[in-house]
Amino acid sequence: MTSSAFIDCGNGVRLERGVVCTMPDGVRLLSDHYYPAEPGPHPTLLMRQPYGRDIASTVVYAHPVWFARHGYNVVVQDVRGRGGSEGEFYPFRNERDDGAATIEWLRARPESNGRIGMYGFSYQGVTQFLAAAAQPEGLLAIAPGMAATDLYNGWFYHNGALRFATSLAWGLQMLKMDARRLGFREASDKLEQAWADIRNQFGVLPFRSHPALQSAELPAYVLDWFEHDHPGEYWKALDVSASQDRINVPALHIAGWFDPYLKGTIDGFQALCERAASAHARDNQYLIAGPWVHFPWGDQIGEFNFGPEALLDTDTIHLHWFNHWLKDSGEFAQEPRIRHFALFENRWYQTEEWPPGTEETYYLHSNGRANSRKGDGGLSLTQPSSGEPCDVFVYDPEVPVLAPGGPGALGGSYNLAALELGNNVLVYTTEPLSEPVAIFGSAQLILYCAASAKTTDFTAKLVRVRPDGRADFVCIGIARSDFLFDATFMPDAIHRWEFELEPTSCRFEAGDCIRLEIASSVFPLYDRNPGSGVPSPQATSWDWTRSTQFVYHDEARPSALHLPLRKEKA
Repeated sequence: MTSSAFIDCGNGVRLERGVVCTMPDGVRLLSDHYYPAEPGPHPTLLMRQPYGRDIASTVVYAHPVWFARHGYNVVVQDVRGRGGSEGEFYPFRNERDDGAATIEWLRARPESNGRIGMYGFSYQGVTQFLAAAAQPEGLLAIAPGMAATDLYNGWFYHNGALRFATSLAWGLQMLKMDARRLGFREASDKLEQAWADIRNQFGVLPFRSHPALQSAELPAYVLDWFEHDHPGEYWKALDVSASQDRINVPALHIAGWFDPYLKGTIDGFQALCERAASAHARDNQYLIAGPWVHFPWGDQIGEFNFGPEALLDTDTIHLHWFNHWLKDSGEFAQEPRIRHFALFENRWYQTEEWPPGTEETYYLHSNGRANSRKGDGGLSLTQPSSGEPCDVFVYDPEVPVLAPGGPGALGGSYNLAALELGNNVLVYTTEPLSEPVAIFGSAQLILYCAASAKTTDFTAKLVRVRPDGRADFVCIGIARSDFLFDATFMPDAIHRWEFELEPTSCRFEAGDCIRLEIASSVFPLYDRNPGSGVPSPQATSWDWTRSTQFVYHDEARPSALHLPLRKEKA
């Protein structure tokens, strides 16, 4: 190709648009290539994404030109069936083979020195895991942000409950792009209208029959997500949950404490620390967990500003990471394995292992009326007595408890004081702390509960209560009876519910209170359980069944919250 085909990006960096890579099955994928000013060959950074290669995830990363200025070939590729690339798009399905074939092609190009790294977040992070599991020669390091190795447990479902808001919204977004690409105007108009009024789409019933999802012209992947509500072969064919032990490269994992895929990111980091294919890979998994939503990554999250340290320079960190592995600079050698931001303390901490430290157990107490923050629910280190009465509330699918971010399920730390006024929420609060309590890791909840419905959920929110009464959301957990107990769940029988809240790092100051909220919905962050046994995606209001919920906390059934204490130094 002649030099006239290159675009001058300044400082000697050149851009070549629409470079063709032909897959083994003949499908042609297009990519944009940025070349550094200095004569090569150079190492290559690859990003594979379904949103249009010109975007290049610049909502959170520096533009590829910046990385090219630092001596890298940067390649941003449209995945199969997206942007300018040929083929049919089905999320995740072809990314393993296509990613490996692209890396093989890049290594053979004259500008390449054969050393490849991959970067990107969200879908672009999953493409890295999938390509790495194919063990392509030349792939030396990856940097997946806010992604999951296990799509069922870490992306779409959480203990059997569908991550409803993100799954439906993302599905509508992706199908909208499909409809436009394929030229289906009627389907596109329906999807555009739904997307423009996204908050009201969460109330469409049954949501599997959402009008915008029904066009026979469109791919069926969103309906497939709703259909496969248990782990199994469908999900294993799309992710690396069954092939984590084939990944043999170092990885820099980026997580956000308020990101919907937080659990997937942390679980993926832990899994590769334990099960990656080589000691080299297991010993070189790194994690940065900041106070961020999916994007942007900054200091203002929800209603809270987390201070200047939240403005971490992740671009320079990525540059150091790839310089270390692709240029043998050694500049990442002294970095901690885990760097995490402590919420409300607003500073970074570091440690070499997850989970560190010990735990402290807080037991639930009440005189039988823990309903709302006006009630008598308490948390303490003292175990309950034999005569302590249970708490009772009614779960009504028609009036679900809202997500911390309200009807839009927005991520971040929100004041939950208003939501805690409903009697369909049990509220357990410590006395004001005499000294700070710092936690890091995943809190574990053990509840002894009964429910009158055929199937039900229990949810838990960890909350920091300030002296002025503000109730700051920290993290959440949920579990569905169908998932925890399968066919052994019986209405009105007492069951031991045990599940983890999503991980966090935070500090409760002296004078603060630690609060636990228990409910049976957190809508629309998660789908509401109909209670009747009708699958949630197929349920209408005709299928909703109210459930009377009992939470026991006595000597024989000591419901408790186990908090992981932080021990490491800043």
